[in-house]
Amino acid sequence: MDTLMKIWSYFSTNILQQPAFMIGLIVMLGYILLKKPWYDVLAGVIKAVVGYMILAVGSGGLVSNFRPVLVGLKDRFNLNAMVIDPYFGQNAVTAGVEEVFGKSFGDVMILLLIAFIVNILLVRFGKLTKLRALFTTGHVQVQQASTAYWLIAFALPGLLAQNVALLIVMAVLLGAYWAVGSNLIVKPCQELTDGAGFTLAHQQMFGIALNSWLAEKLFGKKKEGKEVKKIEDIQLPGFMSIFNENMVCTSILMLAFFGAILVVLGRDYLIAGGFLKETESMLFFVIKTCLNFAVYLAILQLGVRTFVTELTQSFQGIADKLLPGSVPGVDCAVAFGFGSANAVPLGFLAGFAGQIIAIIALIFLQSPVLVICGFVPVFFDNASIAIFANEKGGIKAALILPFLSGLAQVFGSALIAGWVGMAAYGGYLGMWDWAVVWPVMTVVMKYLSYVGVAIVAIILLAIPQLQYRKDKEGYFLITEDYEAYKELKAKRAK
Repeated sequence: MDTLMKIWSYFSTNILQQPAFMIGLIVMLGYILLKKPWYDVLAGVIKAVVGYMILAVGSGGLVSNFRPVLVGLKDRFNLNAMVIDPYFGQNAVTAGVEEVFGKSFGDVMILLLIAFIVNILLVRFGKLTKLRALFTTGHVQVQQASTAYWLIAFALPGLLAQNVALLIVMAVLLGAYWAVGSNLIVKPCQELTDGAGFTLAHQQMFGIALNSWLAEKLFGKKKEGKEVKKIEDIQLPGFMSIFNENMVCTSILMLAFFGAILVVLGRDYLIAGGFLKETESMLFFVIKTCLNFAVYLAILQLGVRTFVTELTQSFQGIADKLLPGSVPGVDCAVAFGFGSANAVPLGFLAGFAGQIIAIIALIFLQSPVLVICGFVPVFFDNASIAIFANEKGGIKAALILPFLSGLAQVFGSALIAGWVGMAAYGGYLGMWDWAVVWPVMTVVMKYLSYVGVAIVAIILLAIPQLQYRKDKEGYFLITEDYEAYKELKAKRAK
């Protein structure tokens, strides 16, 4: 048993938690199953790993670039608050799980393993379960396993004395959430990317599904025979036409919003915090910091283009031989390479506005839990939602729905983190599904105990069945033969 745990620990640390190598492993396995020559396999693996590493540089740069603003808002205004961010949330679990529940963080990694196996089994028997997506975003799985461990242990304290039973219950719920959530947005992803052959496996899967549906129902209907205006359809007149360029639009918007925040924080604070050198110009520091957003977005999009082709082509081997009709679930940042590029900064800023208003409301209402917005939820949630909302409902949906998402992220996180005790340890995951869906699941399990667990599991597993019943003919066709699916869709539209 110890040997198996060491093997798992090595695999988890060096591959599963390193998305670039996890993607490389999937590409290698897929091409081998497709019986590609060894040199094609090697080339595909290298392009997939390097492409994902490029994406990671872009994502990491965006997060680190925002750090002066995040730290400054907390320190400059003397806010003693919880940060909603996946990494702060994971640190909170690491610090508090032993103190609160008497458990070690090692149990979280065992939970991850069993939940991943549950996800694989649910997809393997997809003809029965109607599930088509394998969650492959390893670092996200670690963050979610951490938070799920805390929430379920809080809801079911009676299971804490029965470690095996506790882990099984947790793994079934978490594995089902991974499989069902990523499966929910197979259709929106295929339609957004014109059949690229992947779905998203991240922290806002239910959020994207709900907001895509709301965008279509509330904003996507034609008015007076006119098509809904999408961001990319709007051609601005005169000097405003410069905003039609994504790089220019992102740079100017960031200069206007975050440049102003950096100026408010002030030169003295930025020097004291180590963000600005004493000899450095404040003006050019602000310009460089804000323009870096456009730089890192361009890097991220290059990474997407580099590895997505390899992943989707190679995964066909896995889908044909091991997991029929399935698609890989990948990081939400992959969506930034599709749809309207300007939806990314606009969704981010709309979500940020929603979060700021919600935080002000918490302060005004003297909430026992105050929140500081983290960059990962406010950017990756709301930019992703904006891309899908714009595709289904146009520019109004791309602005309004991320704004509402920002409100939900703050209010939902404050309520659940305060209730379960995570706020005391400084952080909570804070992204859409974990600010809305998991709090509801936790309430059901806390007050209905094991009956609540059964209700949550049944509802999760019923979702793909309902999706299938809604479109039996096209449900699996959309992943197995997208061109045939488009023909079917066109035929129905006549």
